Amino acid sequence: MATIYRLLTEDDTSAFCHKISLALSKGWVLHGAPSISYDATRGVMRCAQAVTKEIDGDYHPDMKLGEQ
Repeated sequence: MATIYRLLTEDDTSAFCHKISLALSKGWVLHGAPSISYDATRGVMRCAQAVTKEIDGDYHPDMKLGEQ
């Protein structure tokens, strides 16, 4: 069994909430507090949230984390 980690990012819109909700529905667990930052180049606020998940088997750098 291995723990895998992802950092999900998105503009500060409902799309961010949907991205997090989808990950939670697939068994990912929130890890720490969300972050928000201003992207001056694009003129938008950006959000980030770390998530983790326990998987059967070993971690491998070639695995597609979003498909776990």
